[in-house]
Amino acid sequence: MHLKRWLFLTHRWLGIAVCAFFALWFVSGVVMMYVGYPKLTTAERLQHLPPLGDGQGLLAPQQALAAAQLSGPLRDLRLVAARGGQPVYLVQPEAAPARGTVVIDARSGLRLQGVDAPLALATATAYARALPQAGAPRHLGTVQEDAFTHSRALDAHRPLHRVQLSDAQHTLLYISSLTGEVVRDATRTERVWNYAGAWLHWLYMFRGNALNTYWSDIVNGLSILGIAVAVTGTAIGVMRWRFGRPYRSGARTPYPGRMMRWHHVSGLLFAAVTFTWILSGLASMNPWRVFDVGAAPLRTAALEGAALEPGADAATPQQLLATAGPATRELRWVPVLGTPTVQAQGPAGAPTVLDGRSARPWAIDESALRQAAAGLLDAPVARIERLRAYDFHYYDRAPHTMTGGGERPLPVLRVVFEDAAKSWVHLDPQTGAVVSRSDQGRRASRVLFALLHSWDWLPLLQRRPLWDLLLIGLSLGGALLSLTGVAVGWRRLGLRLRPRRRAFQAR
Repeated sequence: MHLKRWLFLTHRWLGIAVCAFFALWFVSGVVMMYVGYPKLTTAERLQHLPPLGDGQGLLAPQQALAAAQLSGPLRDLRLVAARGGQPVYLVQPEAAPARGTVVIDARSGLRLQGVDAPLALATATAYARALPQAGAPRHLGTVQEDAFTHSRALDAHRPLHRVQLSDAQHTLLYISSLTGEVVRDATRTERVWNYAGAWLHWLYMFRGNALNTYWSDIVNGLSILGIAVAVTGTAIGVMRWRFGRPYRSGARTPYPGRMMRWHHVSGLLFAAVTFTWILSGLASMNPWRVFDVGAAPLRTAALEGAALEPGADAATPQQLLATAGPATRELRWVPVLGTPTVQAQGPAGAPTVLDGRSARPWAIDESALRQAAAGLLDAPVARIERLRAYDFHYYDRAPHTMTGGGERPLPVLRVVFEDAAKSWVHLDPQTGAVVSRSDQGRRASRVLFALLHSWDWLPLLQRRPLWDLLLIGLSLGGALLSLTGVAVGWRRLGLRLRPRRRAFQAR
C-alpha cells in the first residue's frame, strides 16, 4: 500500500511539473512535420549563387595562392562568386584553425579581410537576383546568435550580418562576417512557424540567455522526468482499469469527472507512443555520449592519393568553365586517387567532374576506388555493396526536416569494415567523396531516434499521406493525454493552494 501511494504521488506531482512540456512537444512536433528549422541547403545555395561565366580575367589557382603568399597543402579550395557577387577563392590551409578560411580576390590575388554592411548588402543583392519581385535589401545590423542561428556549424562565421529582403517571402539572410557568403536564409513563413515548431520543440527559449549553458541538461532532465511520468502513469492506468467486472457505476474507469476520465482513457491508448517519443527525443540529444563508440577517424588521404596543391600545370578557370559551361556556380579542387580533379557545380544536380590539368571530363575508376577504400580504416573490409536504391540506413528526407537537406546520391558504395565500431562508409562512385559514415552507435541512434521519433521508415515515407495521417493522429492523442493532464494537475494544484490563500487572507 505504501508503494502504491508513492506511485500515485510520483505520477501526480511529476505530471504537474512536465505535462505542459508534453503538450508543447506534441503540438510543435506536428508543425515541424511541414516547417523545419531554417537552414541553407546545398540546392538553395547553388540556385542563388551568381554564375562564374566564362572566367575571363580570373587568376589560376596557383597564381592566386602565390599572390596571397599561401603555400603548402590545402584542406579545401573553392572558386565561387559568393562575396558581394564577385568571384573569390575560398582557401582552407591544411593547418588552419577553425576560422582559418582565407578569402582571395580571384582577379587581383589580394587577401580580403572583414565584411562590412555595404558588402553584405551587395551579397544579398546578388542572392536576390534569383527571386521574383525582390526590391532593395535592408541591413539590420549584426548578431552573434539569435533564434534561427543556434547551429554550431555557423560558429566560424560569427558575427552574422542580418539582411532583410523585400521579396514575396520576406526572406531574412544571414551573411558571414568572415567570407561574405550567405550561410543561412529564413523566410517569414519559417520564422513565424518556427516559434510554434522547432523553437518550442527544442526548448530554444533556454538558448541564448543565462540558461544557455544548461540547455542540454534541461532537455535531458525534462525527458527523464517525462519517462518517469509515462511509466508511472501507465502502471496506474492499468491498475485502475477494470478489465473484468466494471465498477458500480457501470464504467471501467473509477473517475466520475470528465477530465480525469478522459485522461485515464487517453493514457491507456497513447501512453506507449508518449513513452516512445519522449525516450527517442532523449536519444536525439545523445545524452552522456552513449552513442559514441570511439570509432577511429577516417584516413581520407587513402582516397585522395595526393595532397591538394594546385601546380603550374593546373587548368585555368577559363579552361574549366569552357568545358563545364558559363552557368557553373562553383569550382572545387579535389584530389581523387592521385589525380587532381575539379568538381564543377551547376545551379542544380550532380557536379561535373573534370581533370584538373586538361579540363576534360574525368570518370573515376570504380575498381581503383574500391581498392583505395580499404585504406580508410586500419581494419579488414568485410564487403563492399553497391546500393542502387535507398534502404533502412541510407535514405533521403525532405530538405526541411532535421536530417534532410544533405546530399544522398544514388548509386552509392557501402564499404563495411570489420573494426571494433562496425563502421560503414558510403562513397559516391562519381566523385569519390565520402557521403556519410556510420558505426554501431550511430545505427543504434538511427533506430532510437530517427525511427522511433519521426518514423523514418521507407514503407511509410514512400506512402504519404499515410505517414502524415498516422503521425498526426498519434500526436493528437498524445496532446489530448497531455492537455487533460495539465487540466487535472492545475485543478489539483489549485485545491492545494486555496487553503493557504485563505489562511493568508485571514491574518
